[in-house]
Amino acid sequence: MASAQPAFGGMFRELIELGVVEIDTEPLDARIERRLKDFWEHTSCPRCGHNSVQTWSTLDRIWCRDCNFKPVYTYGTPFHEKHLATGEVLLAFTLYADTLLSINQIAPLLGRAYRTVYYAIREVEAAMNRGFPIVWKLLDQTIDGPTQVDESGEVCSGYKGQDPPRDSRPRGGSSRSGRSRWRGRYGDQLTLVAACRDSLRVIRGQPGIDYSGDLEPVILEAADLSTELGEVWTDGLQAYREMEFEHRTVVHKERYVSPDGVHINQAECLFSLVTPWLRKFRGLSKQGLEQAAHTFGLIRSLNLAGESLETAIDCLVLGAFRSST
Repeated sequence: MASAQPAFGGMFRELIELGVVEIDTEPLDARIERRLKDFWEHTSCPRCGHNSVQTWSTLDRIWCRDCNFKPVYTYGTPFHEKHLATGEVLLAFTLYADTLLSINQIAPLLGRAYRTVYYAIREVEAAMNRGFPIVWKLLDQTIDGPTQVDESGEVCSGYKGQDPPRDSRPRGGSSRSGRSRWRGRYGDQLTLVAACRDSLRVIRGQPGIDYSGDLEPVILEAADLSTELGEVWTDGLQAYREMEFEHRTVVHKERYVSPDGVHINQAECLFSLVTPWLRKFRGLSKQGLEQAAHTFGLIRSLNLAGESLETAIDCLVLGAFRSST
């Protein structure tokens, strides 16, 4: 039996190996450098706290005139001390978060080892999640309309990513070689809950699939990012009836849009997009599944708001510095 291709198809992988497909990130490197140096010019020194940081267009160092601290301009950010150029780091994350390519497919495209790309993406993803709320509130936009909420059950892979990994047979996997066919047990599943308001998309995970848990955190996050919550629209699920938030309901057993115009089409559309995106991972742990879905929502929000790469870079930088303070 032929082994499955871990990246793209066999022909496309051969094109990569022949050098037909080449990636040049130098323009992106320069763009990131300008953005980071501009950030340093308007922030305080991470060592002494004084607003006396100087940068140069021809040097990769910054300088604090007060304490003589001279780190590289990527210091304290997800771009620092990687075996990847700054543009490659951002490109890898963009391909991960904004396409159906998996890390197994992104790594050979960049000509890098899987672990190099994996750890770079994970650090960028964590910074993005921390920095997004700060940047989102600074954007010149108005979030309006109702907040549409929906839910979807997802099966987790349970143990994927643990070190050391567990054997497949004791956890119900197939005895055949290759990827386990294990489908999870009750308790190894999540309810993904999405809140959509205008261009904002927020997805969070709740344990289990019986929908009896607290489904309000996603609404609280959407409310925080929207400044004002607006109306909340849900379907007829029993769990929503127990929420403290006042909301209007459409009962899908009867119709998809209520007589007074209540619907959750935005949230349902989001799940139709996130489901094939999550499928590319071929299994995620609970934490990995929730984080990946949350990241997809943030990137989708930036796309719908028409934001540029500079906005994404700002999320990464502010998220990194937020973590260090």
